[in-house]
Amino acid sequence: MREVARFVTSGRCVLFDFDGPLCRLFPDQSSAPLAKELRGVVALRGAGELLTPEVRASIDPQVVLRAVDRARPGSDLVAELEDRLAEGEAAAAAIAPPTPGADLLVRRLVDAGVRVAVATNNSPEAVATYLRRVNLHECFAGHIHGRTDDPKRLKPDPDSLHRALQGLEAEAYNALMIGDMPTDLDAAREAKVAFVGYARDDTEAGPLWDAGAQLVVSRLVLLSAVIPLSLS
Repeated sequence: MREVARFVTSGRCVLFDFDGPLCRLFPDQSSAPLAKELRGVVALRGAGELLTPEVRASIDPQVVLRAVDRARPGSDLVAELEDRLAEGEAAAAAIAPPTPGADLLVRRLVDAGVRVAVATNNSPEAVATYLRRVNLHECFAGHIHGRTDDPKRLKPDPDSLHRALQGLEAEAYNALMIGDMPTDLDAAREAKVAFVGYARDDTEAGPLWDAGAQLVVSRLVLLSAVIPLSLS
């Protein structure tokens, strides 16, 4: 935790993943209907053969998008799936429960002069919808870096982190990322950004520890506690 405080104090830059560290976008496997909807679009377009048994069984709609993009990159089908996925994520963001302590951590960082951004695999529209709803939109001042029209740039690719750092005019060695998935950790490593994992319980923490995370917290208030009241 002292190392976290050092990064925040020296770099004044924290990147947040969205789903997990800021909210629960699809709690209790509620992403399953959206994944089914995307598979339905694929089938309707006569491309069902593109989906493996694993993709057909997945409750993650991004798995469907990635699978079709691998087979037909840049196609109209990929664009249609992206539109449907963005709509579904925005609808979920309108009711998504906040991650306990996330608002306090964001406000504590901003009050201390720390620059914050979102680097996520979700659509920027969904992020903006959620942040406006919980009155955190101004804290991020437009620094929302989400999914683009190229699914190959999703994490573990570090593209969203690079865009976030560029937007903040920050150096990677002074930045810290908070994420909840091994893909977040992989992207942070590739971008040379320090990483703190967030997990609600041991089951969620296990994959992060196994991937080599050095610190995983179950309560964001622990991070808030190490942020100085002022860095000026």
